[in-house]
Amino acid sequence: MLKKFKTWYQNIFKQQERLKRRELLDVKNHQVEIRDTLYFLAKAQFTDIPEILGIERAVYGGKTPWDSTAFAAEINRINDRLYLVLRRNDRLLAFVGCSFDHSKKEAHVTNIAVVPDYQNRGLGYFLMTTVIKKTRELEYLRVTLEVRISNEPAQRIYRDLGFQNDGIKRGYYFGDHEDAQDMTLILN
Repeated sequence: MLKKFKTWYQNIFKQQERLKRRELLDVKNHQVEIRDTLYFLAKAQFTDIPEILGIERAVYGGKTPWDSTAFAAEINRINDRLYLVLRRNDRLLAFVGCSFDHSKKEAHVTNIAVVPDYQNRGLGYFLMTTVIKKTRELEYLRVTLEVRISNEPAQRIYRDLGFQNDGIKRGYYFGDHEDAQDMTLILN
């Protein structure tokens, strides 16, 4: 009898944790101001995928590291993924993707990109701080990411946010096999 009660209680507790995570990862669509300009922040939808791929092509020299199937699978995972987009005048300008590992109490930024003509306007910084805020609300311990060794501007932004270098992944990127810099932000 005690074992049944314990199992029942643990299931209730786990269900409450899942509901809390789902609630915290449910971002309501709203306007945000970044450097005196209004943008529209929303959770990514399946209908955003073609524009997300367009941003990847613009940023990665005509290539898309992820295909539409990969993005669709990620966006569909509402319990442990968060994909956000920023728009202005109905144009998708930036996106971020993040996975949340409850067992490790860790968030991992899987994707982030800003269209070239809107870079250096604080959009990437804003999206990263939003992900960090969500990670803190979940009471997780760290945020991790990989960034191309050659992408020094992004590395500067991540360092400004408190990320530290945490090793190199040799030949990490598909296609050109460029190395990746692992970076970690430890949350207090």
